[in-house]
Amino acid sequence: MAAPLCAKTQIAREGQPRRAALTCYMQVLTSMTSLPFDEALAAAREGEITRDTACLLIRAREGYELDSLMRAAAQLRNRLKGRRITYSKKVFIPLTNLCRDYCGYCTFRKDPGQPGAQTMTPDEVLAVAEAGARLGCKEALFSLGDRPEAIFPEMRKMLAQLGHRTTLSYLAEMCERVLNETGLLPHANPGLMGRKDLETLRRFNPSMGLMLESTSERLTLAGMPHDNAPDKPPSLRLKTIEEAGRLKIPFTTGILIGIGETLDERVDSLFAIRELHERYGHIQEVIVQNFRAKPDIPMRNHPEPIQSDHARTIAVARLVLREMNVQAPPNLSDDDYPFLLKAGLNDWGGISPLTPDFINPEKPWPHIERLAERTAAKGFELTERLSVYPEFVYRDEFIDEGLRSRVRSMADGQGLPPSQAPA
Repeated sequence: MAAPLCAKTQIAREGQPRRAALTCYMQVLTSMTSLPFDEALAAAREGEITRDTACLLIRAREGYELDSLMRAAAQLRNRLKGRRITYSKKVFIPLTNLCRDYCGYCTFRKDPGQPGAQTMTPDEVLAVAEAGARLGCKEALFSLGDRPEAIFPEMRKMLAQLGHRTTLSYLAEMCERVLNETGLLPHANPGLMGRKDLETLRRFNPSMGLMLESTSERLTLAGMPHDNAPDKPPSLRLKTIEEAGRLKIPFTTGILIGIGETLDERVDSLFAIRELHERYGHIQEVIVQNFRAKPDIPMRNHPEPIQSDHARTIAVARLVLREMNVQAPPNLSDDDYPFLLKAGLNDWGGISPLTPDFINPEKPWPHIERLAERTAAKGFELTERLSVYPEFVYRDEFIDEGLRSRVRSMADGQGLPPSQAPA
């Protein structure tokens, strides 16, 4: 068997020496099993996809193999999901971009005093939410740094002024106020959460999220993207996702590809997500997000996944995850995003007519009208959904009792917003 393909890349952080890191063993053409490609794909079509089978399929070569893989994934999507591609009309609320993690690919996080460092006040949060409500948005996506109060006295001081001890406590207050004062449905994505925080947030969030990113422990080693990120060990993230399952919280998660993980580690991450969903039934969507390099991040010179690699991973995700919702953000694929429909996704994620993607500010979301046109050109209907997916809307065990009437008043009998005209 051929040796894995690997590449060295430099990951540097401000104030630290540059150091070499083995960041990718991409193994695109090597196989871990002797099973022929066509037999592996036939087994996957029948739902008999093992880790070894998936590891072979994710190495599909461009041409016949990749085309066949994508065709199989698209056919499965069409059979299970129909010709409807969903999205959520949202506002993006970056409650704070202070963060105690220093991930090599992140341009969102800041230290106090850095240009752009901000913690939003309640008035600022409500102003954004109210503006979004006027534009017909239904979701308020809260994204924020992990536990900044743990290392920044400036954050502890501000939280005290706001009447809180922790960032998650402040988040809960703002979710409650946005829900009650603007009518938007909060969707909190705050990083690691313990059971008590999840229980509190569940009262005001019909859905929540945390990106798994990867199950690879290698990524936490010296010189790797997560080596200075105490909230990124996979075991901690899996624990939060599992705790959400125990609490019956409709949950968004996903993988981030192209940050130094191997193809086998991508497959391991997908199987870890599938296992948790099989146990608790709470994973409402799985995002397959591609790394994009930016000039102001340590990984600015790191190669990005090419389109075929992204599509290959989405297709394997569909075959592994079956009926689960698979999403890819259209703005991170530039003008070529409709191509990804061929790989079996069924959701474009949150799209805002008001706020930028603060995680990837250089990549604007497509206008919803244009997204609908380009989706239709591929033979699909763009359909708005709520922040919580329709299959959970009418399941009492997954929606807090105090939220049920609010959520269901915004949905038709299918669990979707009544008006489907893009706006």
